[in-house]
Amino acid sequence: MFSEAINNFLLKNNYPELRIKAVFFDMDGVLFDSMKHHATAWVRALHDVGLTFTREEAFMNEGRTGHSTINEIFNRVYGRDATEDEKHKIYKLKSDYFDECGPTERMPYALDLLQKIKDYGSKIFVVTGSGQPSLIDNLQHFFPDIFEKGKMVTAFDVKHGKPHPEPYLIALDKSGVQPWEAVVVENAPLGVASASAARLFTIGVNTGPLEAKVLSENGADIVLDSMQELFNRWDDFYHLAKAEN
Repeated sequence: MFSEAINNFLLKNNYPELRIKAVFFDMDGVLFDSMKHHATAWVRALHDVGLTFTREEAFMNEGRTGHSTINEIFNRVYGRDATEDEKHKIYKLKSDYFDECGPTERMPYALDLLQKIKDYGSKIFVVTGSGQPSLIDNLQHFFPDIFEKGKMVTAFDVKHGKPHPEPYLIALDKSGVQPWEAVVVENAPLGVASASAARLFTIGVNTGPLEAKVLSENGADIVLDSMQELFNRWDDFYHLAKAEN
């Protein structure tokens, strides 16, 4: 499974090898089981301002910055971008509704996987389209001694959110590794598209309600069913990536 995916990735990008010196993690749906809360919050906030938005649309738009999501909806409905006041008002509503949803749980096996990657000596980054302060602040609480401030790319750091490659290109620059030395773990179609556009090996972890083929169609080099499966397969993947080169 991984061997074929690695070989296809190297051929597609004309890279010399795949070595895992850095791993870039999306946050929502990968580290936190939070997408159900985001979906609820988006539907409620947009309903409050007279806009229709479904839970499925929330999952399909996962990975965008909040302001980009709002602009997408305004362009669809009104044929224009939202004003700054409109974006701030709606995102404030969304953030408040998100916090009302209650505690966010850590994704099963996420901490185990992060610890394993840290033990291998690989750098670990968060690359998220989220600007949800409660989640960003809780990274250290849920994942102690894993993440550092300088190893995060959030909605506040980018001009172009996912699916644009900018978030992952920023992470690549911060990490100081070559594109064939980084691996991305994503669960969202737009996040997968962003990582693929940055020409990084992308593992799609299908933790949500979408069909697995949606991640493949957006550029995932391989798709797994859960973080547990990725944790169980990581040793083989790590050594295979090195052995393939």
